[in-house]
Amino acid sequence: MSVALTNTAVPTSTWSDKVRVMVVDDSVVIRGMISRWIGAEPDMEVVASLRTGLDAVNQLERINPDVAVLDIEMPDLDGISALPQLLAKKRDLVVIMASTLTRRNAEISLKALSLGASDYIPKPESTREATAAETFRHDLIQKIRHLGAKARRSIVHTTASPPLAPGHDRPRAPAPAAAPAAPAQIARRSFGLLQPKVLLIGSSTGGPQALMSLVAEIGPVIDRVPVLITQHMPPTFTTILAEHLARTSKRPAHEGIDGESIKPGQIYLAPGGRHMRIVRHGIDATIALDDGPPVNFCKPAVDPMFTSAIDVWQGSIMSVILTGMGSDGMRGGKDIVAAGGSVIAQDEATSVVWGMPGAAVHAGICAAVLPLNQIAPKLVRVFAGDRS
Repeated sequence: MSVALTNTAVPTSTWSDKVRVMVVDDSVVIRGMISRWIGAEPDMEVVASLRTGLDAVNQLERINPDVAVLDIEMPDLDGISALPQLLAKKRDLVVIMASTLTRRNAEISLKALSLGASDYIPKPESTREATAAETFRHDLIQKIRHLGAKARRSIVHTTASPPLAPGHDRPRAPAPAAAPAAPAQIARRSFGLLQPKVLLIGSSTGGPQALMSLVAEIGPVIDRVPVLITQHMPPTFTTILAEHLARTSKRPAHEGIDGESIKPGQIYLAPGGRHMRIVRHGIDATIALDDGPPVNFCKPAVDPMFTSAIDVWQGSIMSVILTGMGSDGMRGGKDIVAAGGSVIAQDEATSVVWGMPGAAVHAGICAAVLPLNQIAPKLVRVFAGDRS
């Protein structure tokens, strides 16, 4: 699993600032490995290393972690069964589901997101494979850091507030009174004058649930133009996600196939582990899958899709950047805007992590910054000719 990241520097933190992590996995090897990795980071600590979901549920209130790394397959009580019980006891708990790359586990991981898990991460088949283990370590640490820090900020900024809602419905805690009103100071661009001929969407952490919500409401757009999506996800997971997108949108959706023509009425999802670019083949726009190195620490990455689309549609592009860590999509978004196209970003309040959309907003390339539930209505209006 690749995670977009532009700066891995960690600020110096005191003990009280550390993200408290509970590791739950029936493998003593995995528990020990993850605990060592977390223990080596100055801004986080392991507060419990447990074998079963039942142990986690029974000890949660005593341990009081910020983040739980929760295995799916465990004795006594598995991860998907433990998840709702954990969130019932601590509604603002950040839960990262961990599983091996099987179709069953991919299905369960996506179901876990709908039940309130914050994210998921695929475990390597063998920890002896150095590259796989290092990728797992890098991705896990960044997820814990970003999601855990957000959870701790919510605790600090919320004093007498009611309990937080689970997972992706969790509202953002109000900022301190002294915080500057940054969104009001960020310039918006006008929408491009050209009628868009394609919709491009990029997303990462929190993306699957955001995508489900979005595609359910943009049927008129899908019927008019092709929709291409890059979600930071590994193989197998993207296969399952495409199937879910098809059911939710009631439109054809599948992983992009190298060389296939791009047609209106279809949703194309970048397959895990490969970049999805767009190229011109005669009079047709076609998909070109790229097995090159990661871009922005991600594979697939949003920027290659965004930038390559300009050669085919020039400025007739509408792009959307949804929730996710890092800044993937910002550079490609700049190129789209320079060519005459437009960018819409998800706002901070409804993003699980405001990294990717925040980078686009602060780069000054967005024509609109909207809550998730307002993006689909805006897209429908834009594709119907309203560029206001």
